[in-house]
Amino acid sequence: MTIRRNFLPDIRIHPVLMIFLVISFFTGTFMQLAVILGIVLFHEMGHYLTARLFGWRIGTIMLWVFGGVMDTDEHGNRPIREEALVTAAGPAQHLIIWLALTLLPVEAWFPPSVIEVIFYYNTVILLFNLLPIWPLDGGKLLFLGLSAFMPYKKAYHSVLLFSMTASVGLLLGQLLFYPFTLSAFFVMIFLFMENKTEWKQRYYVFIRFLLKRYEGNAPVRQVRPITVPSDSSLMEVFSRFMRDKKHPIYVTFPDRTRQAIDEADCLRGYFHERHYRHAIGELLSSRL
Repeated sequence: MTIRRNFLPDIRIHPVLMIFLVISFFTGTFMQLAVILGIVLFHEMGHYLTARLFGWRIGTIMLWVFGGVMDTDEHGNRPIREEALVTAAGPAQHLIIWLALTLLPVEAWFPPSVIEVIFYYNTVILLFNLLPIWPLDGGKLLFLGLSAFMPYKKAYHSVLLFSMTASVGLLLGQLLFYPFTLSAFFVMIFLFMENKTEWKQRYYVFIRFLLKRYEGNAPVRQVRPITVPSDSSLMEVFSRFMRDKKHPIYVTFPDRTRQAIDEADCLRGYFHERHYRHAIGELLSSRL
């Protein structure tokens, strides 16, 4: 029990994957599904080991067909570069599989038909995970790229809206232009529902991001001032916060005077002093 808790991830199976297990049993494709699960698990271990290397706090790994999700408390409060490395570590595992199949004498362990299946699904799973759809690795990398140039809230909302649109577009494309496959249908529906759920929880995700900054756990690589009108609500100010950046805030009053306030004071006013409905000008005036 101690070894499992300290060194091995808690791996769980998504209900969608259970459906595929049942389908594979009745359709005689259990070997293919076993190959897929092996590749997906190897993929997720790349994320897990890299995250452990950086000291991340990791909860569970949820496996589903053609991918998985590693639950962690670190999203949003780690450097963008570090999170990008953890995200890219999953796709990098597929390169290791290719090298192993090419350089090692795998013919001694597996028949050619199984090796061909491994080659095929290794490529399919890699390309699928690189799709720019949340929560796939491609979607996470897209989010990190947007986060480097726009506020966290805007980047997150943009990725979710794009992901839902892309999921529906791919689903319609499959129905209209390609032969129908039950697996692709379930996967696209699953991705859409995942993003719909994330969209419903977007306020909670943003509050968690702000709480990490309030607790002093957010990394800072650059200082970027922002200027806001004095009648801006604190939440409007927070919506301009970016990852890896600290924001001195300059408040412009109607008489065109400008006064500065630190972002930590704004966060303290919101979370500790509970000025939920106060404008930033009121908060600043109370500090003088």
